[in-house]
Amino acid sequence: MAKLYFNYSAMNAGKSTLLLQASYNYQERGMKTLLFTAALDDRTQVGQIASRIGLNSTALLFDESKDLFETIKEETSTERIDAVFIDEAQFLSEAQVWQLAKVADKLRIPVMCYGLRTDFQGKLFPGSAALLSIADIMREVRTICWCGKKATMVARLDQNGDIVEEGDQVVIGGEERYVSLCRAHWLARQLRTDQLKQLEPEFEAVGV
Repeated sequence: MAKLYFNYSAMNAGKSTLLLQASYNYQERGMKTLLFTAALDDRTQVGQIASRIGLNSTALLFDESKDLFETIKEETSTERIDAVFIDEAQFLSEAQVWQLAKVADKLRIPVMCYGLRTDFQGKLFPGSAALLSIADIMREVRTICWCGKKATMVARLDQNGDIVEEGDQVVIGGEERYVSLCRAHWLARQLRTDQLKQLEPEFEAVGV
């Protein structure tokens, strides 16, 4: 039975790389994949999913007005679709998450979503909240804080490289605007500096 997957992480954990690799694995076996990305993410060419290591692929765009079930159903009327991949899944609406669940349940096509869990204030994105509620399988894509501990939080930076605590939930940006931190250093609003305090034992580097 097809399932709805949610692969989540903090920023810069390689989600897009994993998505593109998984899609390639299907295609290598002669299967057809359908890729979507958020229309508001303009960091790369519009209609393209790109990873930091140079991988890229064309993708359909979604915004809040798009009915993903009907779009995918229409695609299946002309060719077989073996898997659906959603990049920047945190920008899905709750209704669209239910549409994707319907794709898995009614069309029997596995749907794999990749996105952030929380924003820079530690709050769930609407799409992520819905996916955490109803996805069949959830997987954490791990990355690390500057201290070596697992990073679970995202901090937003201003033009001076200082942490921002207020603002709109969605501000598009990459490494120049966001940094992933462990919960303790996110709460302390502590970025790595040349005058690092001696790390406490619980912040000793750990593998991921």
